[in-house]
Amino acid sequence: MRIISGTHKGKRLVAPKKLPVRPTTDFAKEGLFNILRNRYHFSEIHFLDLFAGTGNISYEIASRGCENITCVDADFGCVRYIKKTAEELQFPIETFKMDVFHFLEKSGQTYDLIFADPPYDIDKDLLELLISKVFQKGLLKPSGVMIIEHPKHVDLSNLHHFIENRKYGSSVFSFFS
Repeated sequence: MRIISGTHKGKRLVAPKKLPVRPTTDFAKEGLFNILRNRYHFSEIHFLDLFAGTGNISYEIASRGCENITCVDADFGCVRYIKKTAEELQFPIETFKMDVFHFLEKSGQTYDLIFADPPYDIDKDLLELLISKVFQKGLLKPSGVMIIEHPKHVDLSNLHHFIENRKYGSSVFSFFS
């Protein structure tokens, strides 16, 4: 895992092997951030990372200047790793060890950008529930975007609020607004 750009460009991070994660590949992450950098001034946004895993996407956006980052993951080891790494790199990342759906129910914050990287074997009905919770609870700001990373065999284009998707290898980023 590597930070591609920003203040920590080129920094390699090694997560413990025992974490139950599948980090976004550098190829897919670079493609995603090529899109995002043309749409956002990272220093001005509130970012939410759901199913944060190693915190890979959050470190990238922090390195590019985002100062309002929230990571949510149910795994204690993942949250501990994110906290430790954020502290070492001096990134302003707030972490929650919590079920993502429970967090969405309790959160009163609004975000400019929400990124979700659920397990690839998650049921499509749960992905639909995830999207509907974000929009029902009003967690996105009016011009906000939710991005879900999922395998290419899963098609989310028929779901409410879908606007586009981008494919990078075996990963797809679907955008909702």
